[in-house]
Amino acid sequence: MRILHLTDRASERGGADRHLLSVLDAQSEREHELILAVGRVERADVPCDVVVVQGLDAAGRQPLAAALDALADRFTPDVVHIHNALSPDALRWAARRGAVATVQDHRSFCPGRGKLIVAAPGAAEAGEEPSMSRCREPMSRQLCTVCFDDGDYQRRIHDVTDARLAALRDMAAVTVLSAYMRDELTAVGVKNAEVIAPFVHGIDPSAEPDGPPCILFAGRLVQAKGVLDAVEAWRRAATDLPLVLAGSGSLRAALEGTDAEVLGWVPHHRMSAIYRRARALLMPSRWQEPFGIVGLEALSVGVPVVAWDSGGVASWHPGDDLLVPWGDVDGLASALRRAIDRRARPTSGFDRTTLMDRLERVYADARDSRAQRVDR
Repeated sequence: MRILHLTDRASERGGADRHLLSVLDAQSEREHELILAVGRVERADVPCDVVVVQGLDAAGRQPLAAALDALADRFTPDVVHIHNALSPDALRWAARRGAVATVQDHRSFCPGRGKLIVAAPGAAEAGEEPSMSRCREPMSRQLCTVCFDDGDYQRRIHDVTDARLAALRDMAAVTVLSAYMRDELTAVGVKNAEVIAPFVHGIDPSAEPDGPPCILFAGRLVQAKGVLDAVEAWRRAATDLPLVLAGSGSLRAALEGTDAEVLGWVPHHRMSAIYRRARALLMPSRWQEPFGIVGLEALSVGVPVVAWDSGGVASWHPGDDLLVPWGDVDGLASALRRAIDRRARPTSGFDRTTLMDRLERVYADARDSRAQRVDR
């Protein structure tokens, strides 16, 4: 099968980036012919040809149809699969081609901060603590005003989000990573999204630990990921184990002044050794996690995950007493004390072969649907 993948960047920085790379790796092993079209190339080992299409990583309405038509005419794909492209023009082009779209984050149905209501979003700059709560409602221009200080900016972002959503409704098929994401899309009119979860890729359970035992936080060092809550829960738990932060972000400088060990961004090939150090992974996501692949990776090497019940986390978490109600820092600290002496088991249901077989069935249906439209 000839598959043209489209995304905003070739990278391994985030979970969505690594998921795409794992799909490409699995498809190359199955001897499919692949091209990955991207807006920009960052650090990534991509197992197929990469073509840079200027503007594919842009959030606005830059015209891309001519460049994408030329690429598709050269490659003649059986299937177009678009992931995390920000450009509404690219999404509309893909929909006209009968594409499969994988929605890996909130930017097609939430103009704000990942279904996280941040009242007085400018408070942090003023030295105040912003109020944060979960958003449980479908987006609307009136509802979303609470997350914006600038009305003109909100209108621009909402217009782009509406355009992305309209294109998604026209796709031949939509896949998502969790039931949470499926339900969010259903609420805004995208019907029949199929859940095809990520799988663990490139993590070695037998790796030698890269340092002494620790409590681990892995992810962007930003408020939405709950890194400050992780630090506070670790302090309240009062364990003898150090807290290690693997990631980078806007809070890195502030966190380097705490008792935590800040590693910065860690390449994925080194994460096996970092996970093997951990006696527990802390994951108090404030935004609603689309999936949370770092938790599944930690479980795959036997590390218990102490997490808030955020978004798609419950789809892979064992659901024991280490899954804490969202926003409960004391509960997180108590769960962390319980987790330290445990050994986790890998979660079932995330078999690479099974998940890739399901994706290929979605491809076959999309290809058949496109052929029927051409025949008409």
